[in-house]
Amino acid sequence: MRLIAALAFLAAAQAEEQRFHYERPLMGTLFAVTCYGTDEAAAKAAAGEAFQAGMEVNAVASDYLPDSELMKLRPSKPVKVSPLFAELLDASFTKARETEGAFDPTLGPLTKLWRETRKTKQLPPSGVLAKARAACGWQDAVWNREAGTLLLKKPGMQLDLGAIAKGFTADRMFAIMKQRGFPRSCIAAGGDLRLGDPPPGKQAWRVGLQTFDPEQPEEVVELENCAVSTSGDLHQFVEIGGKRYSHIIDPRTGLGMTTKVAVSVIAPSGTIADALDTAGCVVGADQAEALGLKFGATRVVVRK
Repeated sequence: MRLIAALAFLAAAQAEEQRFHYERPLMGTLFAVTCYGTDEAAAKAAAGEAFQAGMEVNAVASDYLPDSELMKLRPSKPVKVSPLFAELLDASFTKARETEGAFDPTLGPLTKLWRETRKTKQLPPSGVLAKARAACGWQDAVWNREAGTLLLKKPGMQLDLGAIAKGFTADRMFAIMKQRGFPRSCIAAGGDLRLGDPPPGKQAWRVGLQTFDPEQPEEVVELENCAVSTSGDLHQFVEIGGKRYSHIIDPRTGLGMTTKVAVSVIAPSGTIADALDTAGCVVGADQAEALGLKFGATRVVVRK
């Protein structure tokens, strides 16, 4: 009987070592769920539910979908938003206020210009840029948490939540995996990671912080039960007249940032990490670490 019990224990231990991995395109990038458990069918079902949660965020917050809640927002009057969108907006305007606009969720008009710039390889005319800049400004968007309403005060205002939505989505997806019995999960949302308990037999997840080298990470860190996000111009940029413009919009100029800087933020949640790495790039290498640590990061790595 003891031998049978021991064999049963070994079998269960071996089953716990199973790794399940699922991928799906979402938010213009590839999302992935990696988890460990004993039941493949349960893991697949949980991952499917997590991806569905990601699709729900995309449906309300995407500026690529004309029918999303974000794209239906119109200036001049308060708009009541759904509970899901309200949660994302609250996180967004909280970080805008804390960072004094280094993270600004109202840069939609400038984001649209940057996409055109990347396509045409030409900077926008000064008048067009000035008009787009005039339509931005987080202080001219009134978010009422109690009422769940948003008022865009300026004509032409449009939100862009791309600098926080992936981290926010990763948090929601991880919460589902944990609730469904898979605390040993990692959600990869493009360059953002939301990590749970480490894999079986490991002390932590090994994460490469890749900033300027496209071939290999500059640093490998060991993490658990946290999130990590990196912003820089490694993948998304355009070169015009010998100058490199990042996809990260500088609210002070309205153009993509031209200063070489990359910021990796480790924080308790993907929402915090995703917003603060962008804000860190905007304030610059000298201020990024202090800003991140002040508003929720546990570690900030800055490279320039």
